[in-house]
Amino acid sequence: MKIVEEPNTFGLNNPFLAQGSRLQPRVTPSPVSGPAHLHRLAGKCFTLTESTYKYEFCPFHNITQHEQSFRWNAYSGILGIWQEWEIANNSFTGMWMREGDACGTRNRETKVILVCSSSSKLAQVSEPSTCVYSLTFETPLVCHPHSLLVYPTLSEKLQTEWDEAEQAQYEGLITEQGYNNLLRDIFEDAGLLKSQKVKVKPPEVVANSDTQNSLQKCTEVCIFLNFHIVRLSPTVKDQHLRGDIGIIEPQ
Repeated sequence: MKIVEEPNTFGLNNPFLAQGSRLQPRVTPSPVSGPAHLHRLAGKCFTLTESTYKYEFCPFHNITQHEQSFRWNAYSGILGIWQEWEIANNSFTGMWMREGDACGTRNRETKVILVCSSSSKLAQVSEPSTCVYSLTFETPLVCHPHSLLVYPTLSEKLQTEWDEAEQAQYEGLITEQGYNNLLRDIFEDAGLLKSQKVKVKPPEVVANSDTQNSLQKCTEVCIFLNFHIVRLSPTVKDQHLRGDIGIIEPQ
């Protein structure tokens, strides 16, 4: 009689438990953005098993890693949560999944590279540097030469702002750095990049009696000056300024 030792399947260490339910994301994913034809990938997930690890990539959501082992402490974690696009030369060059699980003093993050293929699939995962992963996702949705251009995805208003920035740089009115800063503002407004602007609440101005008195005096002075300007206008029209010594003489 052969005795088979069954793995422990109780509690959170159960490898057959839906692994996604055990993961606690640090942040919520950014809204879906970028080329409209890629939005159909939202809500779908693609898996790849390499060696003893299973990777699951859910576009515009997250990427997770699960160790395929019956060990009680088998690793299962988040390698990144959808944050923003990487943009270079007017093209989307990658998707950044950041704010993953802790890895030493930092958080895990993954750059997703989109590659043309006949079918959509997770093709390769690597870790070029500690805690930073590279994922290759193949899909026919990026095979068209213009499929990853940024400009067509912008609203008419933001396209106009980009055109004006291009013209200003061409005329030498702004530096290259200034141009790049304007572009970043445009991409942030479009929701393609995470905003780096720090929102500072302006200090509240508490009105006091002195401030109110000053405002009252300013108002009175403005009314007085406007009254005299209107009254003197006919007189000014009947005079001319002699340019040599600046004396106004009657005509």
